[in-house]
Amino acid sequence: MRRTRKSPLSTLLARLAALIALVVLGALCPSAAQAAEEPGTKAAGLHISDGRLVEGNGNDFVMRGVNHAHTWYPNELGSLADIKAQGANTVRVVLADGHRWTANTASDVANVIAQCKANRLICVLEVHDTTGYGEDSAAGTLDQAADYWIGLKSVLAGQENYIVINIGNEPWGNTDPAGWTAPTIAAIQKLRNAGFEHTIMVDAPNWGQDWQQVMRTNAQSVYAADTTGNLIFSIHMYSVFDTAAEITDYLNAFVSAKLPILIGEFGGPADQWGDPDEDTMMATAEQLDIGYLAWSWSGNTDPILDLVLNFDPAQMTSWGQRIFNGANGIAQTAKEATVFGGGSGDTQAPTAPGTPTASAVTATSANLSWTASTDNVGVAGYDVVRVSGGTETKVAASTANSVTVTGLTAGTAYSFAVYARDAAGNRSARSATVSVTTADTPAGSCSVGYRVVGEWQGGFQGEIAIRNTGTSAVSGWKLAFTFANGQTVSNMWGGTAAQSGGAVTVTPASYTNTIPAGGSVTVGFIGSKGATNTAPTAFTLNGAACVNG
Repeated sequence: MRRTRKSPLSTLLARLAALIALVVLGALCPSAAQAAEEPGTKAAGLHISDGRLVEGNGNDFVMRGVNHAHTWYPNELGSLADIKAQGANTVRVVLADGHRWTANTASDVANVIAQCKANRLICVLEVHDTTGYGEDSAAGTLDQAADYWIGLKSVLAGQENYIVINIGNEPWGNTDPAGWTAPTIAAIQKLRNAGFEHTIMVDAPNWGQDWQQVMRTNAQSVYAADTTGNLIFSIHMYSVFDTAAEITDYLNAFVSAKLPILIGEFGGPADQWGDPDEDTMMATAEQLDIGYLAWSWSGNTDPILDLVLNFDPAQMTSWGQRIFNGANGIAQTAKEATVFGGGSGDTQAPTAPGTPTASAVTATSANLSWTASTDNVGVAGYDVVRVSGGTETKVAASTANSVTVTGLTAGTAYSFAVYARDAAGNRSARSATVSVTTADTPAGSCSVGYRVVGEWQGGFQGEIAIRNTGTSAVSGWKLAFTFANGQTVSNMWGGTAAQSGGAVTVTPASYTNTIPAGGSVTVGFIGSKGATNTAPTAFTLNGAACVNG
């Protein structure tokens, strides 16, 4: 359900906006004292204090979580438990107000809130119908979204400790984004006049990416329009934010001015518009103690941004591994909201889990199970780590005493161990390790289609489609083939080529790393050639032969 993230002119204009921002920042930063003054009455629960999101007890709350496409997949609400099992403390839930998609009813929204609370997740509720207003003719207005929230007041009132109201997703496109400011202020005031005390979140224009700096320029006036001071800004970071300087400059401008902000959506895999710098996004969010919510758990039309495939946590993608288990990721940085009991004074760690045992080992996955831990309050979940010498890497999480580890490489030896954790964040001693060697990829579980897209004197463009015909996903693959006529690969996209003589090996890019069962990925390349350009006739994937064709 994602759409175009920037127009063809956006890169040029974004760079121009960076120059303008030098002037804008001068206008923004002197407002810091005003932003910190926070007039009005505090919310009973989550609220803003000194430019930061805090809980009702004044404890800092830094969102670390993901987006979940509930309105399009209403039967996948069980995903909240899976999201929590990966360590998230927040979930942003897609809803619809009825303008573009069927409206989520009051009873459905009440159930979403109840499930968030049952899974100890802070819940950001957003209306998605506003996406791209002014450019997408199907989009609704912020005023319509505000009316929807007012219609839900009976199920939202009293939930201020647990929910944030994100008025409308990406509520303005790239056409006249300056028109975003007045409707945003009006929607905020409409909710406040209706008696809402919740923290309100507002998304930026330019499809959420604010590359023309409209939200940044007008942030102080928008913040001042909220009489409670309980407003937080949300920037969506995709291919517009492809350099460290753009990311750090934007986020630091808000933090320096004590204007609350978080990264409400972001992606990492490269697309045709650029390659977002997710490493800097996550590192800067951690440095500044601001929230981030990755897009998205599952269900994208193009699964490149799925954290897990088919809503199955056992099918975690490379993007999911980055978000949950990578540097500055959710498992490493998330802290549960104290309203759920985190920080309750419980200092006793669970007992160490039993030594895991392995079963159902395939070329790319293995099921692990272990004897459950015990705890004085209760075990909240388990973290599975890969052990390599003195290094540990988290590879999976579970609320039960078993899990399927995916994304493994065929014919490779691994060592795994398990930790238990409780709701207060106490972690057990590590279990003993279990050794697992994955199976070799069986012959016939892949097919490769090779074609020449175009030729010219001395060169050509080729395309390779790799299909997984097996029953489990293949991750971290290596494709091998041999040119017969001295051809060489000079440039490749979708993968990285290495060549010795005529022998070529291809390893995946981040966004082609996982080939789902029954799915395929495509890599393209530019090559040089002589008079003859015979296509390769044999291909192997992870050392096993593939069907040609």
